[in-house]
Amino acid sequence: MDLIQLSAEMNMKKSAPLADRMRPNTLDEFIGQEHIIGKGKLLYRGIIADKLSSVIFYGPPGTGKTTLAKIIANSTKKNFEKLNAVTSGIKDIREVIDRSKEIVGMYNKRTILFIDEIHRFNKSQQDALLPYVENGTLILIGATTENPFFEVNKALISRSMVFKLEPLNYEHIRLILIKAINDIDKGLGEFNIEISDDALEHLIRVSNGDARIALNGLELGVLTTPPDLNGTVKITLNIIEECIQKRAIRYEKNGDEHYDIISAFIKSMRGSDPDATLYWLAKMIYAGEDPKFIARRIIICASEDVGNADPQAMTLAVSAFQAINTIGMPEGRIPLAQAAVYVACAPKSNASYLGINKALEDIEKGKMGQVPNNLRDSTSKKMEDKYIINPEQNSKDYLYPHNYPDAYIPQQYLPDEFMDVKYYNPTENGHEKIIKDRLDKLHNK
Repeated sequence: MDLIQLSAEMNMKKSAPLADRMRPNTLDEFIGQEHIIGKGKLLYRGIIADKLSSVIFYGPPGTGKTTLAKIIANSTKKNFEKLNAVTSGIKDIREVIDRSKEIVGMYNKRTILFIDEIHRFNKSQQDALLPYVENGTLILIGATTENPFFEVNKALISRSMVFKLEPLNYEHIRLILIKAINDIDKGLGEFNIEISDDALEHLIRVSNGDARIALNGLELGVLTTPPDLNGTVKITLNIIEECIQKRAIRYEKNGDEHYDIISAFIKSMRGSDPDATLYWLAKMIYAGEDPKFIARRIIICASEDVGNADPQAMTLAVSAFQAINTIGMPEGRIPLAQAAVYVACAPKSNASYLGINKALEDIEKGKMGQVPNNLRDSTSKKMEDKYIINPEQNSKDYLYPHNYPDAYIPQQYLPDEFMDVKYYNPTENGHEKIIKDRLDKLHNK
């Protein structure tokens, strides 16, 4: 029976998807996430020393959450149990807890419990774990694609360290694919594979930082492409496009096309064309552009080109950036589109942008005026400065605006040599017209 089971396991392992076969077994084989798993980092030290406390791995699919759990399972001397929150319930949790208590009593050995998709557990299921995580019977390792601060009980969060895994970058995915192509034991090394540069690049781009997507696309391409007369399996761009059903578009993240498209995107928002804005946004998203980069561009445009004509544009743009960090992609395309369209449709003013540039230009030219006496700090030692004729009078010279109608009273705020300078010139557009009318009314009293 054991021989039959062993044979079945070996056959299953050979027939397992490439993405599963290529999972690294040790930390040295792991690619990516250097910010948490690099040598000397806390998580790395905890795994190596087998002193890991409860942790939750949070990040997009295909970034290594389950793989890290399996590496921990391979390296720990503790009892290791695994549950999937999609298929497990309270009964399964209690069975694990019962086994864990027995192992602690008989062998004084703690249990590491890995729960995949932990956000799928409801509150009562998560609560069932809490006493045993708290008393040390269980060391919890949770994996989730959702933000654990919203989806996991606060009590469990407070007893765990949360590690955020980022989407793998271009070089990480490339290394994983090259390793799979050359690995004879676990990968596709038994095939004589020749993949074109554009096919490899497209596969990396469309994987969007997800190693599983990249490996699945590669495997499908190799297994469905017959070798040529020389026994070579040639993987072209057309084959990869067929395998992942996503056409390649010209978009080099570090090339001219990248800068041309982001420029077109910004100019479309500035030019109040929401349709063009959505087109260039879609092209960047489709090509796998970093959504945070896009969100930052929207924030800059909201401030530079909309400004005080509609202050809400800045608020919405910043909210879109925060939403990207919370929900990730592909759902993140929705707040990106909302913010970009809002900025495109908003009234425009670059008055604040021009004003700060002019002020900086004056400073750069060496125009360094002194703070007027009435604005100086009456408690400062600078009150004895040679520029102040009567320091004792200074605090009396300042007029407190709130003591006057409309909280305004004319007085000097700029240095003497800047009295005729005007940096901010509000336009007649949107909310800025209200600002302009108010300033005109106050200054013409």
